[in-house]
Amino acid sequence: MKLTPDRVVAERDWVAARAPVVVPIINTVRAELGAIFDTNVDSVTETQYLAAVDAVFADGDLAVNVATLVAILRDLDVDGDYPGFIVDEILGRELAATIADGQPLRTLGEATFHYADLQVHGDSNENAGVDDLEAALAAGFQERIPGWEWTERESPFAVDPNLE
Repeated sequence: MKLTPDRVVAERDWVAARAPVVVPIINTVRAELGAIFDTNVDSVTETQYLAAVDAVFADGDLAVNVATLVAILRDLDVDGDYPGFIVDEILGRELAATIADGQPLRTLGEATFHYADLQVHGDSNENAGVDDLEAALAAGFQERIPGWEWTERESPFAVDPNLE
């Protein structure tokens, strides 16, 4: 695989065009996890998703890594699918974590990937990796986009740098 700036743009465009599929997955995951954890979680709009896609791809170093994982998963297909089950899980989990960004969101993105993956069932006309790709996009971007109550407050563990 050769990755060029033009290829990064093409992968970004593919991720953006997937908004009608990914945003409903994000909202299902947020609603179900919100209920499980007894918390309110804001829904995500396509506009928010597209702004987050733009933010990820505006960071060139992040963009090239995200684009590479997207391209691999888009192309990944294994005869019978099951033998490839592990590799698409590894790539999907890593993509979700990479999009989510730093800790603790990175680890939450990985964990949420597995939950989102249970919600996504691929189109039989697409490669096997695409359903893991959609789950990864949903998991990573749902962590990046505000809406969880715990991310909207000051952490009680923050240390005041002016303390002696």
